[in-house]
Amino acid sequence: MADTTPPSGAPQSVPALLRRNATRFGDSPAYREKEFGIWQSWTWAETADEIEKIALGLLELGLNRGDYVAVIGRNRPALYWSMVAVEMAGAVPVPLYQDAVAEEMTYVLDHCGARFVIAGDQEQVDKVIEAQETLHGIEHVIYVEKRGMRKYDHGALHALEDVQAKGAAAGASLKDDLAAREAELTYDSTCVMLYTSGTTGKPKGVVLSNRNIIEASKSSSEFDGLRPDDEVLAYLPMAWVGDFIFSIGQAYWTGFCVNCPESADTMMMDLREIGPTYFFAPPRVFETLLTSVMIRMEDAGKFKKGLFDRAMARAKVTGPKILDGKPVSGGEKLAYALDNLLVIGPLKNTLGMSRVRVGYTAGEAIGPEIFDFYRALGINLKQLYGQTEASVFITQQPDHEVRPDTVGVPSPGVELKIGDNGEVFYRSPGTFVEYFKNPESTASTKDAEGWVATGDAGFIEEDTGHLRILDRAKDVGKMAQGGLFAPKFVENKLKFYPDILEAVVFGNEREFCTAFINIDLSAVGNWAERNNIAYASYQELAGHPQVLDSIQSHVEAVNRSVAEDPMLSHCQVARFLVLHKELDADDGELTRTRKVRRRIIEEKFGELIEALYDGSSEKYTETEVTYEDGRKGKISATLEIRDAATVPVDANRMAAE
Repeated sequence: MADTTPPSGAPQSVPALLRRNATRFGDSPAYREKEFGIWQSWTWAETADEIEKIALGLLELGLNRGDYVAVIGRNRPALYWSMVAVEMAGAVPVPLYQDAVAEEMTYVLDHCGARFVIAGDQEQVDKVIEAQETLHGIEHVIYVEKRGMRKYDHGALHALEDVQAKGAAAGASLKDDLAAREAELTYDSTCVMLYTSGTTGKPKGVVLSNRNIIEASKSSSEFDGLRPDDEVLAYLPMAWVGDFIFSIGQAYWTGFCVNCPESADTMMMDLREIGPTYFFAPPRVFETLLTSVMIRMEDAGKFKKGLFDRAMARAKVTGPKILDGKPVSGGEKLAYALDNLLVIGPLKNTLGMSRVRVGYTAGEAIGPEIFDFYRALGINLKQLYGQTEASVFITQQPDHEVRPDTVGVPSPGVELKIGDNGEVFYRSPGTFVEYFKNPESTASTKDAEGWVATGDAGFIEEDTGHLRILDRAKDVGKMAQGGLFAPKFVENKLKFYPDILEAVVFGNEREFCTAFINIDLSAVGNWAERNNIAYASYQELAGHPQVLDSIQSHVEAVNRSVAEDPMLSHCQVARFLVLHKELDADDGELTRTRKVRRRIIEEKFGELIEALYDGSSEKYTETEVTYEDGRKGKISATLEIRDAATVPVDANRMAAE
């Protein structure tokens, strides 16, 4: 691997990048936050001052070198500052998912041994207090939002602004101590510890160094030509590695501005107001936005709908050509310009993407139709492939080499190889240091030469060098007749339909494949309202005969598509049911990043799976659910099981495969 030692005098830590930016971009905006409908802004110089005051306040409270500090809450400048302040003070920030229940939070707080917690608001403080019933190592809880906190016992509770005030008043000895701790930071000092989503078990603490974060941020920023005048919207979970890279790593390397929305409810409005130039969203966000557009078009008048359809039909041909630098005739340019004036421009503005210069999606495969829709609008949407253990970037799609069926070429500095079993391996400067307190998992994931097992199966195209991901390696199996079983390939095709929110496909060592389906309540609910179909709950709508008919048509369309793939044509879904509840992270069925916990679902709904295979036409079931207030309850339903038409597969061809 290439030497990644920074040149003498170059910043070797995130706090060092902060100092550089305070000098180089002192008057430029670093953070914005919308509060009470008004955008507040902080320059890089002001940000450096805020962070230093937090760091000094933490020292005054007794923060030691090497301590672990949990940071919990929605995207707010004060919480981003807190993470950098913690590192500046020689400790380790550990962001947690804000929607984690107390039990999940307790595990992480206990595992990392947090002495300090910095929480966004009363809700997060309450969860920490609940965790303290079994944990006794937390000594100080600091909160950002004062609302609702007045009557709490403040013996070990502190408002962040009070901590900052004490930091601002710190004496020379504390300032000297902070300067000494900051000077001790090196390229190999720990920058952050991020916990995995825990798809297959307990979350693991991924230790990432300054080298990991800075090198990954530097190479990826240069890959896409990110600039100090770029704008991003920070709305994804702060505990997710992508948000840390975008909102701290790349932001501090490049010097661009991070914008924090007022709340999840105002995110779309705030997106339109900011008009980011650099935008990341998982496929589900792009799918949801497209669903909302199509719903509005269905409700539009005949003229407006016709104008939209004709403009999009032309744009799907011309838009990608323009993005990819391919020849475009004068007539095509003129038509596209007119469509842009009347339809495309206003639509991009409604989506908040008028200024997007670089857009990315990752986490799951995105449907070709969805991918093509955004590129038709002239939005430079690309795919990347990454992991927490890689500091995000493993592969990226270069401009002019963008396709929906690959995840791109190796990111700068990344090496790829495919194992004998088809598993993807990589090594890079972004490769994590270790799993915290877990040398066994570290050794089984990263070998002595630095190669990391991704757990994903895929292959590299010989002619293009692009990586294609098939599925999780542990989920790839064999059908009873010997054909390859790759459930995610089929699940992603099913989820391309706006009215299908989630799908789980079964079939390993079975004669045929079956599936659980979750409907998208907003899309299907809108359809029901337009057709004067009354419903009182998700469960009632999910069991409606017309909804089942629609889902069956989607399953059969996917079967026809899957049948065209010579490697996976036998993975067609022969039987399916629509679940009576949405799969939920609070019920343990999904991770906090909405990844399916396949093994848990197989255990929890085992009787439904067996019903799919024993020929039953319906099945009664009772399921425990968790309500928003944490209470447990049970819901019951009799689910209809349907057969879906499949395309016959040549047995000789399957045997050859």
